[in-house]
Amino acid sequence: MSAHPPARSAYFVPPPSSFPVQVAAGMLLVMLGASQWVNGARWAPWVTAAGIAVWLWVLFHWFRQAARESESGLYSEQVGGSYRWGMAWFIFSELMFFAAFFGALLYARMITLPSLGSLDHQLLWPDFRALWPSEAPGVTASPAGVVEPFGIIGPWPLPTLNTALLLSSGLTITVAHHRLLAGERGATIRWMAATIVLGLVFLGVQAIEYHHAYTELNLRLNSGIFGSTFFMLTGFHGFHVFLGLLMLGSITLRLKAGHFTPERHFGFQGAAWYWHFVDVVWLGLYLLVYWL
Repeated sequence: MSAHPPARSAYFVPPPSSFPVQVAAGMLLVMLGASQWVNGARWAPWVTAAGIAVWLWVLFHWFRQAARESESGLYSEQVGGSYRWGMAWFIFSELMFFAAFFGALLYARMITLPSLGSLDHQLLWPDFRALWPSEAPGVTASPAGVVEPFGIIGPWPLPTLNTALLLSSGLTITVAHHRLLAGERGATIRWMAATIVLGLVFLGVQAIEYHHAYTELNLRLNSGIFGSTFFMLTGFHGFHVFLGLLMLGSITLRLKAGHFTPERHFGFQGAAWYWHFVDVVWLGLYLLVYWL
């Protein structure tokens, strides 16, 4: 939100914009490229990269336009309320997104796997043992034997290290918020920078974990239901961390430009809400994927 009192009380209506069309074009490129990338098309990575580049370009210019509108005093309290509700519903939708994958993981482990290992299915798969991979390292939950044996990643050391990193980042962004409320802009920027560094280290550690999984454990996206849910949950969470870092980076740049005051700073708060959401989702992922 703006650092200056709103100049208007009416609801702000922005002029016509091409940004939504540009976002749609970027989404088309990303989905086309990603869908063909998994099928081995050589051109697909370049199309995917082009779509992501379009996204980043639009995000930069769209955020900049919204910041200029806010700093120009065009936003009223009604607009501020819309931003708050919009961010709240956005985070709720993201929570439901992850709930679907958590539900798939629990359904496969608690319902599907015991059913496949029951006496009713022994005639079809007499040698199948209904053991979840986290309970039997090296044993693949594949009744038809089509999944190659794979190892699993336990909670120690990398996942636990990443948990400490994210929890620490939640602390640093909270401290940054309190420094902003106290009017200490310099300290706020430093704590925001610390949050961004912790997030980047988190992504780096996750990249190391993925390399270890693929090269040494043979744990891949096609490693049965365990591999697919593992990489969908951790991969999408990592993508959300990346998006959160983009938010935090833009907020930090606005802080350096003199935006936000202790009274009006929902742009900062919205990014903090999202970052805490990322922290909470990781805690659930850490417990259900790495420990149980």
